[in-house]
Amino acid sequence: MFVIRSLFLLFSWLWLSLAMITFAATPIAKSGCPTKCGDLTIQYPFGFGLDGACSLSSMYNINCNTSFDPPKSFLGTTNLEVLDLFDNGQMRIRNYMATRCYQGGEIDNSTRSSSVAWINLGDLPLVFSDIENKFVVVGCDDLALIKGTLGRSSTPFTSGCVAVCARPDQVLNGSCTGIGCCQTSIPKGLKTFITSVTSLDNHTNVSYFNPCGHAFVAEQNKFTFNLANLSDPMFRSRMKDEIPVMLDWFVGVNQTCSQAKGDPATYACQQNSDCTDFDNGLGYRCSCLSGYQGNPYLSPGCTDIDECTGSIKPCSHLCSNTLGGYKCSCPKGHRGDALKNGTGCTSDNSQFVTSARRKKLMKLREKFFEQNGGLLMKQQLSQKGGTMESSKIFSADELKVATNNYSEDRILGKGGYGTVYKGIFRDGREVAIKKSKVADESQVELFINEVVILTQINHRNVVKLLGCCLETEVPLLVYEFISNGTLFEHIHKSKGITSWLTWANCIRLAAEAADALAYLHSAASIPIIHRDVKSTNILVDESYTAKIADFGASRLIPIDQSQVTTLVQGTMGYLDPEYFHTSQLTEKSDVYSFGVVLAELLTKEKPLSFERKQEERNLATYFVLSLKEDRLMEILDPQLVREASEVQLVTLAKLVKNCLNVKGEDRPTMKEVALELEGLKKQNRHPWAEHNHEETTGLTGQHDLYPVPSNGYSGNPSTGEFSGLNSIDINMITNLNHPR
Repeated sequence: MFVIRSLFLLFSWLWLSLAMITFAATPIAKSGCPTKCGDLTIQYPFGFGLDGACSLSSMYNINCNTSFDPPKSFLGTTNLEVLDLFDNGQMRIRNYMATRCYQGGEIDNSTRSSSVAWINLGDLPLVFSDIENKFVVVGCDDLALIKGTLGRSSTPFTSGCVAVCARPDQVLNGSCTGIGCCQTSIPKGLKTFITSVTSLDNHTNVSYFNPCGHAFVAEQNKFTFNLANLSDPMFRSRMKDEIPVMLDWFVGVNQTCSQAKGDPATYACQQNSDCTDFDNGLGYRCSCLSGYQGNPYLSPGCTDIDECTGSIKPCSHLCSNTLGGYKCSCPKGHRGDALKNGTGCTSDNSQFVTSARRKKLMKLREKFFEQNGGLLMKQQLSQKGGTMESSKIFSADELKVATNNYSEDRILGKGGYGTVYKGIFRDGREVAIKKSKVADESQVELFINEVVILTQINHRNVVKLLGCCLETEVPLLVYEFISNGTLFEHIHKSKGITSWLTWANCIRLAAEAADALAYLHSAASIPIIHRDVKSTNILVDESYTAKIADFGASRLIPIDQSQVTTLVQGTMGYLDPEYFHTSQLTEKSDVYSFGVVLAELLTKEKPLSFERKQEERNLATYFVLSLKEDRLMEILDPQLVREASEVQLVTLAKLVKNCLNVKGEDRPTMKEVALELEGLKKQNRHPWAEHNHEETTGLTGQHDLYPVPSNGYSGNPSTGEFSGLNSIDINMITNLNHPR
């Protein structure tokens, strides 16, 4: 018996060892194909060699050139050098930069051949990543344009950027907003580009500290501008080595998933993988299904993950692996979900004990229901024509599991009325769960107030209430999950850099928020005053749409009353001074607070900051004073100054001033504010359009801003010239004015 048991243990150990070896050796390339060239590791569908034997097709060939030490990798027969390849669908390649230098007001002949640079991805299954890359111009007297084509239709694209400064002390390290450095976004689906850099005044007045101008597309997280870049004679060669370009790769060229699945012989996604369409029908990508791992492009596909043997155990007791998942269970005589982060398993010695426990739990939950205002909610909802069924009632158990037992890493934010957690239900739905502070009468009233108010609201720019839970010690509210943070975060994390908060986006977000507040004031069944309007209570969803949130402090106002006396609540810096002094709450209190938000958007400054000089600490006061003293342009965000016309900026600034009037009766209504913003949104266009380019649609327009022949950057696949440098005379650029 001892010998048999020993043999059994030995074979078990050998089987486990073999399984571990097999797992560790999960192939990333076809059998017999190399996976490394120098420091670069690649995996299928790409493969080394030009015969296509190791890749999905010739378009995924990687040429390992061993004439370099260490060897270098190139895309097929092109001169595009591959630096990194990632299985998430991205690739880094070596950069090309346009540079032009000047001496004594004349072009330095040594840089005449480098004033234009291009990269052409041709028919390769690659595009420039619009998320990872930016178009950058470095210099103090320079303008650069970028022209390219988009997608399989080769739609033309043109954009540009201006970088100016007069003295070194004007330059701010880390800032690329037009002073010494300018950056702008590139469009989705960019396949080719050519960029040319020229000077506005031949560097006549700045050459002593900045002799050259540079333009390039680069991975934005790899480049941080500083003053030394302006005088560094090695900047061009150093940037080419240190600052790459990020590409997105895909398979199934010019096919969607549904089209590709129609031909199993060429469909790239293997077993246990999913297919996702890539941008604009260019192709698709494959990924392993949840619970599987491996290379989804390489036969036989993705393999099951045994969660039960992993380092992170999902079950508290018994775990059974299943294909693509696992099953947790309790041992005999125990009950529960058996999840490690759930309710686990509890002993169940007898039906009597279970029954007693259930009765005790029911009584406790009834106590919490009354304590958390359940009866008050019923009463108020019935008075407003609603019912308890208006919103879903969630159980304490499902919210506990959804928040991983209210884990610290699930906290989305904390405020005066509680903590907000991210919740993920078992079906994958994401929600935001607000857990009120320790229950007391005042907090319960605020909680019930928010539920009642949100049952009256139906607007696309107001966060939707999904339900609540009253059977816990403190009440819980469940909202739709808004994934992109708060407006406050976006405003202040982008200070000093070019961001997605362009003039057009600022106006759109402001118009959306204003429309929601106007709805609350006049269009809801009972007028609602938010009472805590601020940028942290304006959320931004995945499509960058504004959503008004946090109605804990709000008040329902009887239709026959224009104001109500309340205990003053709000946030300093946003708080209406008239409401603060009189305790008389009106709809104009929200207008004042919204005016502060508009000032915050325009300046990228916080409403209250002790880091600023004493007379500038209160943004509302500082903004109005600057407008009065004709210093508006000095305090506005440089990006907005570049993108909007002076008329647009002054129009919005005057609206802000009106919202910030000390007397509420002198402020506009929220409806009037919304209409003004909607008007600005409709007339929005880039100021460059004023310079005799009648049909140009701003920086993302599709009309040429300079006369470069369409074949001037097409590249020659037969010679491998898919990128390079050239010299093209560009006269039209100098007609553009300096930025304000």
